[in-house]
Amino acid sequence: MSSHVKYGIVGSAAAVVLLVLCWPEARHEAVRIGRLLASLDVAALLAYLRSFGPWAMLVSFFLMIFQALAAPLPAFVITFANAALFGWWQGALLSWFSATAAAALCFCLARMLGRETLARWVSPAALRRCDGFFSRYGRYTVLICRLLPFVSFDAVSYAAGLTSMGLMEFLVATALGQLPATLIYSYVGAMLSGGIQMLLSGLLVLFSISIMIYAIKRKPASND
Repeated sequence: MSSHVKYGIVGSAAAVVLLVLCWPEARHEAVRIGRLLASLDVAALLAYLRSFGPWAMLVSFFLMIFQALAAPLPAFVITFANAALFGWWQGALLSWFSATAAAALCFCLARMLGRETLARWVSPAALRRCDGFFSRYGRYTVLICRLLPFVSFDAVSYAAGLTSMGLMEFLVATALGQLPATLIYSYVGAMLSGGIQMLLSGLLVLFSISIMIYAIKRKPASND
């Protein structure tokens, strides 16, 4: 990673942090967004995005970045909202691209800052769990964890930045690994309407995917 890229990432992240800390309106908005995502209220998130009119897509992109930096906030609720607001394929493309960008940011920050600094805002327990995944699955960890909706992928991105994995290898694994789930979540989000119906149906899809992946992963071990 070149020094220009490093300084650019650190400078951008530092500017955002200073803005939130020093500007009361920005701090209030950050707290509001955090509560909105944590509530899992897709209908409320849709209303929030619609309030920005033609800027809604750009706001959604930065929401995905925000949830990654403020881990562990859920990303799938943004994916549902994107599909419901922008349509299936446009919502899926937006979610896929913004989630990949957010993952790259987490990876680069972890690589530059190191574990001790990172542990100040990312749960050490989450990092240890991710370390266990990397010890068990090696270079396939990113692919596997991106398919599991109940694993904090932001924590995985941070943990990956602490390993010897290269940025391009990480980006390829992230882009490929998140594509199936993003397409499925977007399809569900585009078909459903209503906050609780969308949330429950979406969670059912996520749970089913998790069970399928776990069963496939366990099958070779049982044959041994």
